[in-house]
Amino acid sequence: MNKDVLTFGIEEEFFVVDRAGHLSPAGGAVVDAADEEQGELQQELTRSQAESATGICTTHDEAERQLSTMRAELAEAAARRSCRLLPSGSAPLAETALPAITPNPRYERMSEHFGATARTSHTCGCHVHIAVPDRETGIRVINRVRPFLPALLTLTANSAICDGYDTGYASWRYQQWNRWPSAGSPPLFTSLDHYESVVDAWLRAGAILDRAMVYWDVRLSEKQPTVEFRLGDVAATAGEAVLFGVLIRGLVGTILATEEHPPNLSNEVLRAQIWRASREGLSGRCPHFRTGDLAPASDVLDEVVTFAAGALEETGDLDFVRDGCARLTAEGSGADRQRARFEKRQRAEDVVDLLAVRPELA
Repeated sequence: MNKDVLTFGIEEEFFVVDRAGHLSPAGGAVVDAADEEQGELQQELTRSQAESATGICTTHDEAERQLSTMRAELAEAAARRSCRLLPSGSAPLAETALPAITPNPRYERMSEHFGATARTSHTCGCHVHIAVPDRETGIRVINRVRPFLPALLTLTANSAICDGYDTGYASWRYQQWNRWPSAGSPPLFTSLDHYESVVDAWLRAGAILDRAMVYWDVRLSEKQPTVEFRLGDVAATAGEAVLFGVLIRGLVGTILATEEHPPNLSNEVLRAQIWRASREGLSGRCPHFRTGDLAPASDVLDEVVTFAAGALEETGDLDFVRDGCARLTAEGSGADRQRARFEKRQRAEDVVDLLAVRPELA
């Protein structure tokens, strides 16, 4: 493999639920009790969540091994507390009370400042970090990757069932998350100064409390020298999360190596296109990254892979990505599998049983 290969990392957020599938306040205890042999385990905004993050990865095998290990560690710690680890973008069961906020000064301040937005936007995403040499390069990546965001969202869409019913969306999490004033598709930036000026205006308006609250679907990381992709649902399986991550790396590698890129989109058009992707997911239709016309999402995804094929082959990911996309098309995305299980008996509890991580199989 080329020694200059782009490194990457993947973060996953999970719900911690009780045996019946309802949100449990044990998230912090589960994180504290889990072994942390690889990667990093963290608490999240609500007490019913847990988060994992890989170390710096260079291969898909390395990333999958870390994600699977951390899923197993968290699931084992949850089981010891009569709980389960649930990789779902939205909470499948209806709850009688809002989830409690994690007792952390920053999270408590966010809850007080943003009110119901903080308490009702409890979702679980998959975030992918791709190393870039500098922030100016990061802006170039953000601008040129924007047309691919709808197709990327279909890949991990995994939140069709929420609050006990079928939402009609493949990624309902994406709709929930966009309640935050700083969430959604990033604008087309003219420069790094333009990016910084928007963040500064948000801070002065109180629309964010700190720079970590820049929640665009793709943003510059404040802690790492990376571009961070934040639009995906937490994937149903570790393998699907890695598929998401290495395809993004292939796109970034292609963008950095070539001058070819799809047409620039206004943010109004891009927001509409991502809405369509969140609505129908991989089994529906998705705007094409070059034309904007609707086409079967699986076909658009295949063309994304073709666009990034050179970079994927260089990193040894091409067969892995092609096989993973073919399997998702044949077996259905996480959202498709949620919906199929729910339709059998109209019970969201069955969706929890389908998704909950079994430590021995993680």
